[in-house]
Amino acid sequence: MKTLHIDTGREMRGGQWQVLYLVERLRDAKLYARANSPLAAEARRRGIESGSLLESADLVHAHDARAHTLAAILGRKPLVVSRRVAFPIRTSMLSRQKYLRAAMYIAISKFVARRLQDAGVAAERIRVVYDGVPIPPEASTLEPGRVVALASKPVEIPGVELHLTANLWQDLSTASIFIYASEMEGLGSAALAAMAAGVPVIASRVGGLSEIVEHERTGLLVDNQQFADAVRHLLANPSLGADMGRRGRELVQQRFTVEHMVEHTRRVYEEVVG
Repeated sequence: MKTLHIDTGREMRGGQWQVLYLVERLRDAKLYARANSPLAAEARRRGIESGSLLESADLVHAHDARAHTLAAILGRKPLVVSRRVAFPIRTSMLSRQKYLRAAMYIAISKFVARRLQDAGVAAERIRVVYDGVPIPPEASTLEPGRVVALASKPVEIPGVELHLTANLWQDLSTASIFIYASEMEGLGSAALAAMAAGVPVIASRVGGLSEIVEHERTGLLVDNQQFADAVRHLLANPSLGADMGRRGRELVQQRFTVEHMVEHTRRVYEEVVG
């Protein structure tokens, strides 16, 4: 099956990594991305073939909102659209028309699927496919007291030094705790990465994060004002954190690998194309 994947993101975030993982594992897949984007650069480095918006394909997969708009305007069919964000969908007439164009929507969590249904997308046109992450060959070497944070809002814990991540996988290799602070989240692939690395996660109890972080098993889900207590609890109980990290890694291996994501996405394509 020939597939064309459209992503218009300007940054290399979780969604762009999912596109990359998918395209490099599918046969006859081509990628259209912004020429100077980090995604396009990484795709070239990996030898992934680029395509045009008018590329001949059996199926077109739009991976972000602007890609969805472009594919809808060009009348590309059959069209599959990924929805990654958790905020409500606009209900204007133009938005409703755009959301009628796709044959199927891939939601990255049940929470996002409900947002699509709230906007009027029929449940039979939605499939949930969770993000997948690579599994490091070995669990991280936990460095006592090293707390790595990824936050969309400031997090301050008096007396605890937080390392704001600039290189996620490298920083996870020695983290003892991973903080994921967010006001709203479709899923949280960085939390999955931490779990894959065997690092316990403390995450905001919002959006799709509760679908991947199992409270008191693979990490802790907290309200945003409770991060300090949760961090101190795990720092004072390193064996508890290590157990959570081990269980998180096992959960990712069972349900959230890149291979799981690719296989479930392929099944959606087969539903659409037949």
